[in-house]
Amino acid sequence: MTNTANDHRGIPDTLASRRYFTKFDKILGHLGRVAAMLHVEKRLTKSEVEVLTRYVIALNLTFRALSMKYLLVGRDTGQFFGSLTMDVQESGFPTVTELLVMANDAAQAGQHLRSMPSVEALKDQMVTEIIGDQAIPTRLQFTLSQRLYYEELARGKLFWARNDPQCLWLSGEERRRYLLHWAVYDSQVNLPTVYLMEVEDSGRDALPKDDRRWPEVQAHLMAQSLGGLKLLTIAQGFDETFDHLHPKRLRRFHIGPMYSHSFTQQSGPIREVLEQARAPEGQDWALAWTLEDLESERVREEKSGWFSRVEREVFALDPFAGRGAETGTTATERMVILPERPFQALSELSPPGFAQVRKFVVSETGRVLSY
Repeated sequence: MTNTANDHRGIPDTLASRRYFTKFDKILGHLGRVAAMLHVEKRLTKSEVEVLTRYVIALNLTFRALSMKYLLVGRDTGQFFGSLTMDVQESGFPTVTELLVMANDAAQAGQHLRSMPSVEALKDQMVTEIIGDQAIPTRLQFTLSQRLYYEELARGKLFWARNDPQCLWLSGEERRRYLLHWAVYDSQVNLPTVYLMEVEDSGRDALPKDDRRWPEVQAHLMAQSLGGLKLLTIAQGFDETFDHLHPKRLRRFHIGPMYSHSFTQQSGPIREVLEQARAPEGQDWALAWTLEDLESERVREEKSGWFSRVEREVFALDPFAGRGAETGTTATERMVILPERPFQALSELSPPGFAQVRKFVVSETGRVLSY
């Protein structure tokens, strides 16, 4: 479903804005622990967990930067600078525009930092204003918050609207095996999406050192990173474009939506669950997490030109109820991460459609239980 401007809302209140960022700080911390649990269950490899954790940390840094940018929202700072715009309908995350503006700011962060007083100088000026003028130094606080925002951007390693493919060697010398990974912020639904592709390389030169193939692979994968495309379409397109690269497995992680009775306008059973939970502040949320998986089950050969033959992958599709052709995956698993009170409400209501959804119940102490 495509989002419209009517689904987007600002958070102009100071306390509400800070609660929103605090909520996501906790949620993303839990997400890393859930990934670690999936590794223990051998559902994710060590390399996949490390890559996913890196993207979760990058998301956290993005939220931290935005929290600095909007730290003084709702206060009289002497200039209008807006408020965080989030997608309240079936997303709960900031809109993609926030990330695009942030990327533009990052390109000019050095210029801004050179023209701003240092953190220490700003703090000294604030002390002088508090003691000498007996006034709240709101404008200086705003300048400091913007300084901290640009410092976060200058450090880098954030989650951007486009996070170009990287190549991780897994095994092999003659026929090398790589884990390609990349991520996008899906502009259609305003959600972060992470891709992991296991590839065998039968080419002469190692893929990341191949000056011709590697840029082509990066450009191809980014062009195909659309949430509406089936994994089967992406994998087959890659397989047919690159004769010496053989995609053995492709996974796509959709992080979100985030539902919160305080912030989002959720529809369906989750609305009633969060209403009934009456959870205290900080525990009033649920995060959906969907894993799509496509695996190659065998290889076939076909002619390429007059004298040569190339390998092509034949992908296994979900055999249940003939849904494989519909979903374009070998398997799709839906999960939800939520605190104890919403989970209790979910168990009591037992809404249809949630029986097959895996539940990860998290506590304030960091414990994760699976149901």
